[in-house]
Amino acid sequence: MTTSEMRVAVYTGSFDPITLGHLNVIERGSRLVEKLIVGIGINVEKQSMFTPEERVELVRRSTQNLTNIEVRSFTGLAVNFVRHCGALVLLRGMRSLGDIEAEFTMTMANRKLDPGIETVFLMADGQYSHISSSLIKQIAALAGDEELARFVPSEVVAAIRRKMTGG
Repeated sequence: MTTSEMRVAVYTGSFDPITLGHLNVIERGSRLVEKLIVGIGINVEKQSMFTPEERVELVRRSTQNLTNIEVRSFTGLAVNFVRHCGALVLLRGMRSLGDIEAEFTMTMANRKLDPGIETVFLMADGQYSHISSSLIKQIAALAGDEELARFVPSEVVAAIRRKMTGG
């Protein structure tokens, strides 16, 4: 079966680092399609903790139990990446009411850029609605490993520790 014959969706984000909220959306989204491509983009407005290559590896390790996931990095517009992947669906995760305005604006812009790409939103489960990559960066230096593991996959806890110690 070729990509054009499959139901393919693309979930884009910076995933710096991947959180349990991201993982929740990936797991649930993967049940809706035959193939889910996780697109790791570069957000020039954010200071990155991990390189794009490190983020790809962390997402791959965190999703290794899911058989229909592919992880790729990209630069440029998300809609162009979605089209390049042969998909027609852009999956977005929503955590709170605060996300809605920014996502609405981005969705309208994406529809102008490529009206053939549909955006589908999944609300993160309630227990993950407060988790963001920015929060992880803020608390990483102060939180213990068990505390961090409440917010990120276990593979990511060790990577954060290595990054913080320069290892």
